[in-house]
Amino acid sequence: MSTPARTESALPGPPNLARSLRARRGGAIPGLRHRAAEPADPRKAAEVDRRLEAWARGLDLFPAAWNGDFAGFQVGRAVVLQHPRALDVDRLTGAGKLLLAENIVDSCYCEEDEGRGASRSGLGGRLVLAQSALDPFHGTPEMEEEWRHGVQADGPLRSYHWALKDYAAFATPSQTDRFVHDIARLHLGYLAEAAWAQTRYTPRVWEYLVMRQFNNFRPCLSIVDAVDGYELPEALYARPEIQRVTALACNATTIVNDLYSFTKELAGDPTHLNLPQVVAAADRRGLKAAYLKSVDIHNAVMASFEEEAALLAATSPLLERYTRGLSDWVAGNHEWHATNTHRYHLPDYW
Repeated sequence: MSTPARTESALPGPPNLARSLRARRGGAIPGLRHRAAEPADPRKAAEVDRRLEAWARGLDLFPAAWNGDFAGFQVGRAVVLQHPRALDVDRLTGAGKLLLAENIVDSCYCEEDEGRGASRSGLGGRLVLAQSALDPFHGTPEMEEEWRHGVQADGPLRSYHWALKDYAAFATPSQTDRFVHDIARLHLGYLAEAAWAQTRYTPRVWEYLVMRQFNNFRPCLSIVDAVDGYELPEALYARPEIQRVTALACNATTIVNDLYSFTKELAGDPTHLNLPQVVAAADRRGLKAAYLKSVDIHNAVMASFEEEAALLAATSPLLERYTRGLSDWVAGNHEWHATNTHRYHLPDYW
């Protein structure tokens, strides 16, 4: 397949996006299909945040300059919203550690930011080492010792290693292995996005959505059973219909992220890939029309998830519990995006 070069004109985001689109603060996107999330207990969220910050400080995972980012990210509130049926605060904290580690690796390795040492160039080498922090290296005793030292000497690698270790303390080996494989999917998506940016390729809409099926929240959603205190057995989890409903949930919530982070991303980089930008380039339409079409794409994916999840839920109590956990995560994540005005602002398109 030929890959036409991406030009500046192919992506229509204007350089003054921060001024022109930052008009709405908070609230749900009008017309976006979602269900209400269960309210987050502020005391529980504060306790998770307290534990996470102590954990991150103890491992020296990020510099003091990131204090505002940590508070604004609201990790504790996010995981409490996403896992309303969590067995206990320990498991919520475990989910928060994984979420925090994923964001540290993304920020330090993937985003184009010289101050943090991040770059698209050479990303594959960094990510394969990151994967090894979760999927251990096996070799000679001497090489294994060097690998262990290398993992502990780097903040992002340390975050992955210790977050997974704490998760594995309450998850089953099968659930832990599931997470490790889902992180590999995530890394593959990171690499595809970086490759397109380097080659200035504007993907077609379906190509972009394929990339986002890998570069998405799946590692967060695939732990819902472990956090809630049970296991969906591997033989059941691997069934195509379960994989499909899981992917639909992940894809719907990832498009939500594209829609809510739209102005933030384009204010910093007018050529940043997101669904409205890709739709605008493909359809040769303005950003407003492309954004509204992207809402429709989300709604169609969300409707498929809800319909197929309902059919699966009717077949067994275990699948009802699992699909409810997925639905809870999608609803809670939407609520977090819609109310986190520290990070997100909506364009004035309505």
